[in-house]
Amino acid sequence: MSPTSPTILLVPGLRDHVEDHWQTHLQRKIPGACSVPPLEYDKLSRDARVEALDKALSEIDGPVILVAHSAGVMITVHWAQKYSRPIHGALLATPADLESPMPAGYPSVDVLRDNGWQPIPRRPLPFPSIVAASTNDPLGSLERVTQMAADWGSRLVNIGAVGHLNPAAGYGEWTGAEELLRTLR
Repeated sequence: MSPTSPTILLVPGLRDHVEDHWQTHLQRKIPGACSVPPLEYDKLSRDARVEALDKALSEIDGPVILVAHSAGVMITVHWAQKYSRPIHGALLATPADLESPMPAGYPSVDVLRDNGWQPIPRRPLPFPSIVAASTNDPLGSLERVTQMAADWGSRLVNIGAVGHLNPAAGYGEWTGAEELLRTLR
């Protein structure tokens, strides 16, 4: 990448860094890509996650493209409501609808509310963005994700029936991310 190429900053969801996740594969493939480090404490705190994203951004000179997944999308949109830094663009993949009941094994709506995740910000994002939406995501219905994308001023890309686009849904590497990133660059 040239010195003026945007740095790719990955924003993982609440499960942080998963070895066979498409974000982990993407970070290995793109020279200079980095990730928001996992939290040691306050792992469910929205404020702690937003501050971790802001700290990671403060360590990057030059343009940045954010690549967020699941609750990482919510971290990104909450960050954008609080901070002002030029962002070249954002790929927001399968946002988790943290206002709706989660499947077994995920925090309850009440726990998420108590940790600051609600309401989901609905103002337009101050940077170009693409929302990659699944038609069968158990953590965010296509209808709700479509409305979020419209509220954020994001371009919606229907990526089909990919579940939550994670290893549990059969996704390790996801080449679609690279294709969508090319449109943001």
